[in-house]
Amino acid sequence: MLVEPPPSRWLIPSPRRTDAEGLVGIGADLEPGTLLAAYRVGAFPMPVDGLLAWFSPDPRTVIPLARPTGGTGSRTLRRARRKFDIRVDTAFERVVAACGDPRRPGGWITPEMTEAYAALHRLGWAHSVESWTPDEQLGGGLFGVAVGGLFAAESMFHVVTDGSKAAVVGLIEILEDEPDAARRVLDVQWSSAHLATLGAIEVRRADYLRSVEQATALPQPAAFTTGT
Repeated sequence: MLVEPPPSRWLIPSPRRTDAEGLVGIGADLEPGTLLAAYRVGAFPMPVDGLLAWFSPDPRTVIPLARPTGGTGSRTLRRARRKFDIRVDTAFERVVAACGDPRRPGGWITPEMTEAYAALHRLGWAHSVESWTPDEQLGGGLFGVAVGGLFAAESMFHVVTDGSKAAVVGLIEILEDEPDAARRVLDVQWSSAHLATLGAIEVRRADYLRSVEQATALPQPAAFTTGT
């Protein structure tokens, strides 16, 4: 069940005008109302040198949904998906903890970020998609924030080969199972070689922001309200 938090006491600057790195601003807080306000206008938080920064890069990286060839991508990805049982929100804390493992290079999930996403999860906005092996091992997963038809993926991990890929494919299946899948947005922020193998593409920020405005007016996917 979704619970709308109190509104933020901060005004999130427009993400249409940023610096070269996509920086929207620095400061504010990680209260649920502030986080949701940022996602709704196309921005996301990330600590930088001990400061809380907000970004909206241009171009933005998304994974297209409802494509004619199928959103699950290549035969390799579909094969990876079949190795796992995909579940939603059965191990949210474990997924965030694994994504925030300080031994991972480039880690950004501080204890403050962990608690912020846990608070969003308790209110029904943040979700995990998990890949479970036949012997009930958590092989990988991802977490992110769902605001209507926008799913802002924040991080993923795996401890079993293809565990994170299977979780992404599982998420795509969840989003494409909705009748208005083509209007939904799966945001993965910045591009990388790994995301490209999952079908991610870059789009102009202006196009992304228009899509987000439409997507956030849609209902959340049923899987995020009932679990799978």
